[in-house]
Amino acid sequence: MSRILIAAIVILVGLLLITAGFPGSSRLDGDDAMRMLYYALWGSLIGGAVLASQRNWGEAARNLGIWILIAVVLSAVYVFRADAQNFASRLTAGLIPGRAAVTTDQNGFKTATLYMGQNGHYQADATINGATIPMMVDTGATTIALSFEDAEQLGLNPDGMDFSYTVMTANGAARTAYVTLPEIEVAGIKRTNVRAGVAERGKLGESLLGMNFLSSLSSFTIAGDEMKLQD
Repeated sequence: MSRILIAAIVILVGLLLITAGFPGSSRLDGDDAMRMLYYALWGSLIGGAVLASQRNWGEAARNLGIWILIAVVLSAVYVFRADAQNFASRLTAGLIPGRAAVTTDQNGFKTATLYMGQNGHYQADATINGATIPMMVDTGATTIALSFEDAEQLGLNPDGMDFSYTVMTANGAARTAYVTLPEIEVAGIKRTNVRAGVAERGKLGESLLGMNFLSSLSSFTIAGDEMKLQD
């Protein structure tokens, strides 16, 4: 029995050491490694108790093997949890228009990946004043542009705005009013006090995510059907 317990402990400790140094994976820091080792030892002790309680050595060995397998699976789930979250984020982004796949590097910086829609444009969901609206990424727009209807949804009261500016849109010239958004969040990337234009009613079919947001990023790149936004 002692040999089997020692082997189980060696396997679990070896798993911790391998995953902690696995390139490209979510590395364990010192505290996490010690915590996982603690749980591994407890798992071995529990397995030993199961083994000691069995008179049938073949059945006892199988039970201990099950405990080791459970410990291995739980350790792998814990170690690669960030990778699993990133995979789930990419899968969701590919299925839901406007949903970005968000990854976070070891320094805490976020990268959002937007996928080209069937209309050939990149879509993003933006949260403003606690409400989420769909926006089209437009590198030709100087500022964020909100449709009259989206401005109403956001509680900006466009009926009381002074539409004294004129801008060119895909539908021709449109009068515009300007506001300052206290905060806008796109795929976890937040910016505060951002200027935005509000088009008069019926002149803008979809709100636009313009260059005053994009230029605040560390970088944004387009490759194939993907646009990456680096905070």
